[in-house]
Amino acid sequence: MTPWLLVAGDLTPLGGMDAANHALARYLGARGSEVHLVTHRAWPDLSDVPGVTVHRVWRPFGSHLFGGPLLSRTGRRQFRRLRPRGVRALVNGGNCRLPAANWVHYLHAAYTPQVEAGTGRRLKGALALRRDLAAEKAALREARVIICNSRRTRTDVVDRLGIPDDRVHVVYYGTDPVRFAPVGGTERAAARRALARSAERPLVGFIGALGDRRKAFDTVFAAWRALCARSDWDADLVVVGSGAEQPAWQARTRAAGLDDRIRFLGFRPDVPDILAALDALVHPARYEAYGLSVHEALCRGIPALVSASAGVAERYPPALADLLVRNPDDGPELAECLRRWRSGIDRFRSLVAPVASELGARTWDTMARDIVDCVERSA
Repeated sequence: MTPWLLVAGDLTPLGGMDAANHALARYLGARGSEVHLVTHRAWPDLSDVPGVTVHRVWRPFGSHLFGGPLLSRTGRRQFRRLRPRGVRALVNGGNCRLPAANWVHYLHAAYTPQVEAGTGRRLKGALALRRDLAAEKAALREARVIICNSRRTRTDVVDRLGIPDDRVHVVYYGTDPVRFAPVGGTERAAARRALARSAERPLVGFIGALGDRRKAFDTVFAAWRALCARSDWDADLVVVGSGAEQPAWQARTRAAGLDDRIRFLGFRPDVPDILAALDALVHPARYEAYGLSVHEALCRGIPALVSASAGVAERYPPALADLLVRNPDDGPELAECLRRWRSGIDRFRSLVAPVASELGARTWDTMARDIVDCVERSA
């Protein structure tokens, strides 16, 4: 059987592109393929699959800046070793330059990070971005086929990097229909108790890294502060995620007297349980190639307010148009969108139900099969 080579920074089920890569690796292993994984971190379950070999790559100091070149070098070495056997190879963006398939989860050329940090951290970030942009451009131009996670990402790849559009395809993410099933009343009550939240007060969640401003938590904070100044606003906010800016946001929350209205949970591996406790998710990201946390919220039957420019917004039917945020920099617009959701909280939950059913029917295996078909057709 033709071997497969996957080059990905992390292969874990914890979310984002890591979860998608993990799902593809498991699918290939489960169908009996010989699979070689070049990665910094692989979830233990992958090593237990017959036919799967994990080639672990050192990531010095936990840094992408230092670990990236080592990942790329190891990926190219394994590709040369397996090429005489007709290997099917798939890399992610600019992480390894190969004449093979490239799966784009995030396009550096589409967004310049906004970081509130000292001079040293800004210089390091600028250096990393410059390197990532060059590597991304070279890798995508050499790729035989490019797989994007949304139409938005496909457009960015074609328009910003000049890639011929006949080489670029869209394959949407899947989901785990068990972990992200629609939430029932008993599960919701238990999830609320686990967070020590009142069953009567609406609960909104924000899930995203707080290392820069891409996820637009600054816009969420501005909108929430304005809403909490109103006597009729009764919802609370929980923030899931960590990063360099988290301490500063916690300090701003205390200074604004909002400790009882905004709670920071840090990184959490139990996202399905967090979602079960929510009445809505808010995600006005400035750049989002897709937005898996939004997708998973919808699968759980949770209304999600998201940027209209996010890839996942393509999956929204017209009935959910009121949940789309046009300007992720506009706090007042987001506040109005939240008020609109609050006034129709039961209606929006009903409107999300058929979307949950549709998205939940597309499993990770369905996605993986589509990717395999796309790669094999291009060989």
